[in-house]
Amino acid sequence: MSMQPQLVKSAERTVRILEALAESHDHLTLSELQQRTGFPRSSLHALMRTLVELNWVETDTSRSAFGIGPHALLTGTAYLDKDPALPFAQETLEDLRDEIGQTVHFARRDGAHVLYLATREARDAAHVIPRVGRRLPAHLTALGQVLLAQLTDDEVVALLPEPLTGLTDHTITDLAKLTGELDQVRTRGWSYECEQGTPGVACVAVAVDYRIPATDAISCSMPATLTPAEVEPITEAMIRHTRKLAATLRREGIR
Repeated sequence: MSMQPQLVKSAERTVRILEALAESHDHLTLSELQQRTGFPRSSLHALMRTLVELNWVETDTSRSAFGIGPHALLTGTAYLDKDPALPFAQETLEDLRDEIGQTVHFARRDGAHVLYLATREARDAAHVIPRVGRRLPAHLTALGQVLLAQLTDDEVVALLPEPLTGLTDHTITDLAKLTGELDQVRTRGWSYECEQGTPGVACVAVAVDYRIPATDAISCSMPATLTPAEVEPITEAMIRHTRKLAATLRREGIR
């Protein structure tokens, strides 16, 4: 029994290491990993050696820096392959992209973040940022805001960290202002953000109501320069296609 807490601690540290590597755009040195995780260097060294041997982490010949390995991709792909809602969502994204001509995403709330599960890029997209498997703070995305609006204000306050992260000058970093915005989202039934997550980009999102509270949403990324008159038909199409998807998922018995 005395071994169990140590085994649990090792498992937690392994997960935290993989998350730190996944969130970093660059490979991390052992010192950088220690700084980000706070784990003792001796424990890190042993865990990294094991993860490299198992192909969960990749490194160079000198083992001076580390990144996510191929087996992490296999696990992520398995999650997508086994999600019963995803094939229906992908079909909806195809139809929606064909109708409105903009980039569309399907995502799921993961605590205080949103996890992108599928994307269909606009055919004329110049700068494509891969989104599938990417996780962003919920408060600065239209997807996140429409899903946070499914919760009560008390639940939102308990869920989100303080202070709220700001990615651009337009990100809402004040919790009271965010809860006010979520009130408006609940009233109109969709969310809209302009340049809160990415400069030059605005997004509309609608929740897919097949679970209570909704965990999934679809969003459209569009140029921030579009006028309200141009955004309105996009929003109407989003609502129509998302309602149809939710009805299909309920009819299929997917929960």
